[in-house]
Amino acid sequence: MHTNIETRYANHPADVKNYDTSQLREHFLIENLFVEDHINGVYTLNDRLIVGGIHPVNKALSLETVDQLKASYFLERREIGIINVGAPTKIEVDGETFELAHKEALYIGQGVKDVVFHPSGDGHTYLYFNSAPAHKNFPTKKVSQKDAEVVTLGALENSNHRTIYKLLVNSVVPTCQLQMGMTELKPGSVWNTMPAHTHDRRMEAYFYFDMNEDQAVCHYMGQPEETRHIWMKKHQAVISPPWSIHSGAGTSNYTFIWGMAGENLDYGDMDTVAPIALK
Repeated sequence: MHTNIETRYANHPADVKNYDTSQLREHFLIENLFVEDHINGVYTLNDRLIVGGIHPVNKALSLETVDQLKASYFLERREIGIINVGAPTKIEVDGETFELAHKEALYIGQGVKDVVFHPSGDGHTYLYFNSAPAHKNFPTKKVSQKDAEVVTLGALENSNHRTIYKLLVNSVVPTCQLQMGMTELKPGSVWNTMPAHTHDRRMEAYFYFDMNEDQAVCHYMGQPEETRHIWMKKHQAVISPPWSIHSGAGTSNYTFIWGMAGENLDYGDMDTVAPIALK
């Protein structure tokens, strides 16, 4: 086996109020996503999303089933979205080969049996993925930035000028419940998802990259009236429960990938919280 998936339980907001720094990091932060020649990740009971990283260096890696799924193959009852955050690479999907460049995405639907991830020539293949339960098969589809739905928000004056690439959303590619996209902050901007929001009908996961090794992001979470923070490094992810805000500020600009699963596919289904209302 070259796959390691850890299980994490859902957390009640009243319990989280009592967590210290180490407990917050233990329950919500995913630190070691990319392990050489492994598929690594977390199965969270928040909408049963799997958050993971794929890092083939010396050999190709197949998408193996894991014990948590009790399935004969990984996508028997699941769909998966993959975004390339490294060098160009190739992914085989039931014998069909897809070439995935940096920051391109691939959606693979429920029922696909064989998925193989190939290393790039320079050993810098880093693939980030989210996988959610699925009840229906939709076709495999590659999505580039030019195919995405693109929105620019914020302003440099508020330190939150950013471009959002909606890659794997229902206006671009049909999915059961999974949605994924990427947000790039402009130089001089550091705040993401500000004003903050919650969405009780969907959980979310954030993955931070495109920053130097000596830079960091302070990720904010918790109920709007009882917030907490987690300091994060490049190539780390964080689980955001439905009751929690998910915002951040970095020591430089950066890019992050957001992924959602839950009740609906309505990107705008959120309850916005004004900055002055946060505590």
